[in-house]
Amino acid sequence: MRFTKMHGIGNDYIFVNCFEEVVQDPERLALLMSQQHFGVGSDGLVLIESSETADFAMRIFNADGSEAEMCGNAARCIGKFVYERGMTQKTELTLETKAGIRELVLTVEKGKVTRVRVDMGSPELNPRNIAVDLPGEIVLRHRLQILGQNWYITCVNMGNPHCVIFVKDPEAIDVATLGPMFENHPLFPRRTNVEFVRVIRRDVLQMRVWERGAGETLACGTGAAAALVAAVLGGLSDRTVQMKLIGGNLELSWNAEDNHVYQSGPAEYVFDGEWLG
Repeated sequence: MRFTKMHGIGNDYIFVNCFEEVVQDPERLALLMSQQHFGVGSDGLVLIESSETADFAMRIFNADGSEAEMCGNAARCIGKFVYERGMTQKTELTLETKAGIRELVLTVEKGKVTRVRVDMGSPELNPRNIAVDLPGEIVLRHRLQILGQNWYITCVNMGNPHCVIFVKDPEAIDVATLGPMFENHPLFPRRTNVEFVRVIRRDVLQMRVWERGAGETLACGTGAAAALVAAVLGGLSDRTVQMKLIGGNLELSWNAEDNHVYQSGPAEYVFDGEWLG
């Protein structure tokens, strides 16, 4: 089976073109291929498929084999892949995901896709629709005690669930310890992604992320969008920001008119390969 390794500012996935390949058991394949030492090594597996309602469809499987609803970094990579591999000549595409249809706008220079803007959709704030076991219409700075310390969480769904926490210094956070404790907390019956965010300026945020089913990753597109929404709701930032992640930077804007979050950033190839397993 042929595959392509790509990344969006360090959030790396294995992409399989299902117009040419057949994947029988994607959950097991994601688990095998994502292993760092015995597989390819990645944050997960992404299948590029046909769609009856959009130009293309994607399915995302985390490194632990669980299926995710949406990924902004993977979406940008698909935009680059389908254009540069001659699967489309469009620079404005629609992509079917488990979170709904997403629109991609490609920036092309000399035949190469240099950046992709993704319409991440509207944030969902009602805890009943985020799978957060709390009452009310919004979870904004809710106090949660973990390891004897109070943490103030804001919950946002950007196609998948996020728990955003504002901290003084994300670099000082023990993400490997705290991440799984938040992800698997009883408040989140379907688990959650976790973002530790610092406000540098009203237009610049910094973030580390613990991804549900993958662990700490170098970037998370839906997490960055959720962090922006949480910052605006808390009066901490403007609606347009630069988000600094370990793997690089994203530009994000929460449009007041259509209530959609837009995200722009690069996508890069790593290598093509053949899986012999």
